[in-house]
Amino acid sequence: MTHTPKRQVPAGYQLRVDGHLDRSWSSWFDDLTLTHEEDGTTTLTGSISDQAELHGLLAKIRDLGVTLISVQAVDVIITDQAARPTRGVEKW
Repeated sequence: MTHTPKRQVPAGYQLRVDGHLDRSWSSWFDDLTLTHEEDGTTTLTGSISDQAELHGLLAKIRDLGVTLISVQAVDVIITDQAARPTRGVEKW
């Protein structure tokens, strides 16, 4: 049986964690864009090349002891400054 992927890589992802992470953590999170939300959470957004990279990022969040709130696949627009989500696709 052949499995056909539903999306091409790299894919955009948005990870939301509890608390405001310092923006200096961006490089540790493979240069994802960190956005402080008004509700006291941080959203990490950007392009992730494959599932292995996604699981690596999830492990980093676990290792920091930060509470993971959600992971969402999103379409992204890559610009010189940042990856910005254009719409949500799926949520876990």
